[in-house]
Amino acid sequence: MIANIAWFCVKIIPTDSPHMIDPDKSDVIDLKGLKILVVDDDRMNIRILRSMLLNEGYVIAEADSAETAFLRYVEFQPDLVLLDVLLPGLTGFAACRELRKRHGTQTAPVMFITAKQESEDIVEGFSVGGVDYVLKPFRQKEVVARIRTHLQIRLLMSQQRALVEQLGRANAAKNKFLGMAAHDLRNPLASIRGLAEFLRDGTMGPLTPDQLELLDLIFQASQGMVTLVNDLLDVATIESGELKLEIAPVALAELIKKSIALNSMEAARKHTKIVFAERQSSPVLPLDAAKIRQVIDNLLSNATKYSPQGSTIRVALCSLTDGSQTITVCDEGPGIPEGERDKLFQDFGRLSVRPTGGEKSTGLGLAICRKIVESHHGTIVAENLPSRGCEFRVTIPSSLS
Repeated sequence: MIANIAWFCVKIIPTDSPHMIDPDKSDVIDLKGLKILVVDDDRMNIRILRSMLLNEGYVIAEADSAETAFLRYVEFQPDLVLLDVLLPGLTGFAACRELRKRHGTQTAPVMFITAKQESEDIVEGFSVGGVDYVLKPFRQKEVVARIRTHLQIRLLMSQQRALVEQLGRANAAKNKFLGMAAHDLRNPLASIRGLAEFLRDGTMGPLTPDQLELLDLIFQASQGMVTLVNDLLDVATIESGELKLEIAPVALAELIKKSIALNSMEAARKHTKIVFAERQSSPVLPLDAAKIRQVIDNLLSNATKYSPQGSTIRVALCSLTDGSQTITVCDEGPGIPEGERDKLFQDFGRLSVRPTGGEKSTGLGLAICRKIVESHHGTIVAENLPSRGCEFRVTIPSSLS
């Protein structure tokens, strides 16, 4: 379903542009009509270059000084600049530096025109932002080949920027769609779950064993769907950049205790214990209590899911020398399979290991945890323990500044 949503939101880049680059046909790219600004105070050089470039179908503009070039650049908006090193007044190197200062990363590639071949001159040209040299006397095939190469590179970069912008818009549309769909689904799903629990408790009268089994299935399925919907809402909110943290001083140890109290009830069903190595003092950190609580809940829930019955989950809170606090959650499960570590904190990144009690997993929980922790300028990592099990370690800085 998610893949279909992504395809639904993506608008394909049009391919009918006369300058669209086909990687399999790079030798027949039509570059005709692209614009080149030639800056040289020698009229003979300009005539020679004009003849070469017009023959290739380029549009040419001329300037005989750096000052004139700055004006022509704004009017002409060239795709490439051929710039003589030895100009009257401002040199070619200085002119290139000024162009990049004025137009930034969008500056057209600059190729220097020079008769010098000393390495110092070449290095200086590259250091001010030039991309190549055209040596005098001109050799037509070489000049045309060098210019063509840099025009192709510029087209590729332009198309890449357009693609990134379109993908950004598509991703924003996807997040909006997910958020709307998840929000509309959450309330009816929660009602189904609540009604199933209401009937299962016998409020409406006694039920047969078969009816109770069906209600258990309805409750479990609706609970899994509610979890998925909530995760989708979290992902959509985070990726859209709308995650708002409500920062306040929080006693971290007390937050951990509350999470353990809640998750211990689910762990007890698998005869699993959650043990917290309490400290005498409870460090106070500026953080979003609800979001960090969500992270701790997820880690404890995962530890319960993947640990065998009768095991022990150990939680600890440690201080680092810089005042940061580290929360560790150690389970006795199978650990992270070899070669699957890169999936761990990715969206929909499910490992080959399965929960020991058949519990459901959306593959989004740890990805959401990572994004919440990073929004607090912290880190979250996981490592297999020497004997068995896995340790998740969340580090939160003492300050968000």
